[in-house]
Amino acid sequence: MAAFGAATGTAADNPNNDILVSNPPNDGISSLAFSPRALAPKNFLVAGSWDNGVRCWEVQQSGQTVPVGMIEHSAPVLDVTWREDGQAIFSAGCDKQAKMWSIATNQNQVIAQHDAPISKIAYLNDVGNGTPCVVTGSWDKTLKYWDIRAPTGSPMGVVPMPERVYAMDARGALLVVGTADRKILVYDVRKPTQPYLDKLSQLKYQTRVIACFPDQRGFAVGSVEGRVSIDHVQQSDRPNDFAFKCHREENNIYSVNSIAFHEGYGTFATAGSNGTFIFWDKDSKQRLKNFKKLLQPITASCFSADGSIYAYAVGYDWSKGAEGHVAGSKNYILLHGVQDAEVRGKDKQAKPGLFSGK
Repeated sequence: MAAFGAATGTAADNPNNDILVSNPPNDGISSLAFSPRALAPKNFLVAGSWDNGVRCWEVQQSGQTVPVGMIEHSAPVLDVTWREDGQAIFSAGCDKQAKMWSIATNQNQVIAQHDAPISKIAYLNDVGNGTPCVVTGSWDKTLKYWDIRAPTGSPMGVVPMPERVYAMDARGALLVVGTADRKILVYDVRKPTQPYLDKLSQLKYQTRVIACFPDQRGFAVGSVEGRVSIDHVQQSDRPNDFAFKCHREENNIYSVNSIAFHEGYGTFATAGSNGTFIFWDKDSKQRLKNFKKLLQPITASCFSADGSIYAYAVGYDWSKGAEGHVAGSKNYILLHGVQDAEVRGKDKQAKPGLFSGK
């Protein structure tokens, strides 16, 4: 992004000279999501946070941000996402509810309810017969599917999970869910109640985050042990599965808090409790770029739809308990103008997605 403006923030809290988002949340930032391609060339960034807020900013060509609006839940927000057409934002959290926030009207309504906090939410464009819906994953050990066209308060379907839902991501017809006890369940959402694949994580410790490949052929899993696994859906691709260490410093091990894929190249970023973010190429198994360390953990991250901006949230993630919290520490969001060489990786022919219909 050649037009990206000058960096803001001090060297102490912004070692990579990135741009500071204006008016950040007052507490830990749990989730970030950029607007979909439908709103291009404009970029909007939404964040959910532990101060119960869902905030949206317009990101200008200079990289400067303008607050667009905010809604609130009655408890901390754990996840946010967009509708494919960019006309609504979905959020979910510890109030056991999910909300839909209309951009056009600035109105919001409750669209989902669970018996425990909702940890994850995703928009699905088609679960069969052209039906769009939202899927929510909860600590009540269920997935629930909700028809957003005419919200009634009753789910379209409920799928029992083997344990609490800790991680989830969706791309096209591919939905991947990670629960406690290291369980991974893979769904073709056109058959939303029957898992296509049911397996244990390659990683030995608790799943922290899951991100689907842009081509829908697989997914990456990050854990609290500072490792990432690369998993494929098709049996014929699974010999290419592997796991690697990251976000480790000498004898210290840090959680992988976020994995974000670049839509154009299929490369990805990891961000962790040690305050670093790294760009990787899974196909060549190479580290593309290691960025300078921040003073606090990175709690969430995402790429813009065109891949030109990488947003990351900084603040305490409670990985070291209450004793690790520094009084007066701030929570903030930074925008990195992505250079092509940082994410391009080794060129390879993209394969059609298993569930993509290509």
